[in-house]
Amino acid sequence: MPVYKAPLRDMRFLLNEVLDFPAHYAGLSNGKDADPDTVNAILEECAKFCEEVLAPLNLSGDAEGCRIDDGVVTTPRGFKDAYDQYASGGWQGLSHPQEYGGQGMPMSLGLLKSEMTGTANWSFTMYPGLALGAMNTIMQHASPELKGLYMPPLVEGRWLGTMCLTEPQCGTDLGQVKTKAEPQPDGSYKLTGTKIFISAGEHDLTENIIHIVLARLPDAPPGTKGISLFIVPKVQVNADGSLGERNGIRADGIEHKMGIKASATCTMALENATGYMIAEPNKGLEAMFTFMNTARVGTAVQGIAHAELSYQNALAYAKERRSMRALSGKKEPEKVADAIIHHADVRRMLLTQKAVAEGGRAMIYFAAQYADHMVNGIVENDDAKYRHWDDKLGFLTPILKGFLTEMGLESANLGMQVFGGHGYIWEHGMEQIARDARISTLYEGTTGIQALDLLGRKVLLSTRGKAVREFTALIGKFAVEHMRNGKLRRYAADLARYAAEWNVLTMRVMLMARKDRDVVSAASHHFLMYSGYVTMAYFWALQAAVASQKLAQGGAETPVFYKAKIATARFYFDHLLPRAKAHAVSMVKPSKSLMKLPVYAFAFE
Repeated sequence: MPVYKAPLRDMRFLLNEVLDFPAHYAGLSNGKDADPDTVNAILEECAKFCEEVLAPLNLSGDAEGCRIDDGVVTTPRGFKDAYDQYASGGWQGLSHPQEYGGQGMPMSLGLLKSEMTGTANWSFTMYPGLALGAMNTIMQHASPELKGLYMPPLVEGRWLGTMCLTEPQCGTDLGQVKTKAEPQPDGSYKLTGTKIFISAGEHDLTENIIHIVLARLPDAPPGTKGISLFIVPKVQVNADGSLGERNGIRADGIEHKMGIKASATCTMALENATGYMIAEPNKGLEAMFTFMNTARVGTAVQGIAHAELSYQNALAYAKERRSMRALSGKKEPEKVADAIIHHADVRRMLLTQKAVAEGGRAMIYFAAQYADHMVNGIVENDDAKYRHWDDKLGFLTPILKGFLTEMGLESANLGMQVFGGHGYIWEHGMEQIARDARISTLYEGTTGIQALDLLGRKVLLSTRGKAVREFTALIGKFAVEHMRNGKLRRYAADLARYAAEWNVLTMRVMLMARKDRDVVSAASHHFLMYSGYVTMAYFWALQAAVASQKLAQGGAETPVFYKAKIATARFYFDHLLPRAKAHAVSMVKPSKSLMKLPVYAFAFE
């Protein structure tokens, strides 16, 4: 059975030594209570819950899965008790306002919690994770009355929530949504339609489920400009907050999936279900992006979660499994063979996992600071501040979601490979990690959708390259500051070259797209992956710089930790960053090798 140990040392390294979260929190209007001692206590307690309660349910939950009987979904044994502990511990409201019963902590602390719960048991984390997006959407777009009615039980964890977007005829193209919303005399609406792939759509963890649903008004214009957003509770809520009658929304079935089997993915049928509009009529999709962006950053966390869990278990196996002798000579002559960790190819796989998990963690924690500032803009009713940080986070979001999930999936597969044939066996848990990781590149927008959003919308259309220029300015600043440092010069020089090339590539694609619009789509995947590799390189260089400084100062309590950071950074720059060069070459190739081939040429007999 796979085991999980929360990587608290690495988390503290990023929080306190690399990204200076204490100073960051001190500058937030809701950060005064997030002092280092409090943050450390939260991390310690969450780690204990994840290691002792959630992780042991991961393998058994996969084996048992969810079952449905006449619309009633039962989660695997142990999940209900684990959720009750989660809710009673106040974890759901960690980063939500005190006025609704939350603890009022910065949003980033909630993300740290989600990383640990997700690594320990991703299927379990799907249930409260979807509700967090629902809560954020209600907080930002609902009326005060709806907030007062729905937020307290959601924050308490007494209720959970979902996002109901996709329908059978449409996936990402939500302009095809057909669910209808008929206005009623009392100001409510009656919704009718079908939603599919609804994570946590039905379960036995809470007494109510609050669905956030996209639907069309009778006079709505076609396409994405005619979509509105509604709260649709599973059980109707009375004015005093008590529960009323069962609403007209139910699960018609659950999907038989490749992975995350303990998470109920439902087909939801709405038949004259009572709903309440949030946001403005026909502007539901814009409001829904609050939910979707929350989910996309959460899915990026899934990338590092699976990389971390796979790495921890592959590392332990590689230290114990013995096979052949190292090419450079016997490492353990008293044993029948050397441990496989002494073989270069096994080290390549382990270091790739380590680089992805720890490099991706740094990327997400950095983005979490943007999210904290963005939320502060909402709290302070400062729209300009909110828009500023939302734009910055918007640029990073597709990189985080697209790149980190692709790399997390690769890392999960490498974990299986380290185990060899044993990795293919269910009992070891490695193949489950790979199956669970596979969905991360698909839901909340596939990698291709993230790539097109990054290049087409965020870079070319919205900012005409400004987003890249601003981010590479950070990289350039690091390069200038460390170019004369003998231990960091190679990182600085490489980063300077890649930062310059990133801007040149952006301009080349922009110019090519003037003559050939297909270039944007053809280049987008390569642009996304290139952006991800260079961004992760920057954060590995940051970690190496701090580690070098700590060792130079002497007296470091954990010198092995810092030396490992420097060694992993060196591996990343030597073995993983060069992949960006291939993406750079392919990115600027004409689209004709893709698009000039007629459709009939894909046929086969």
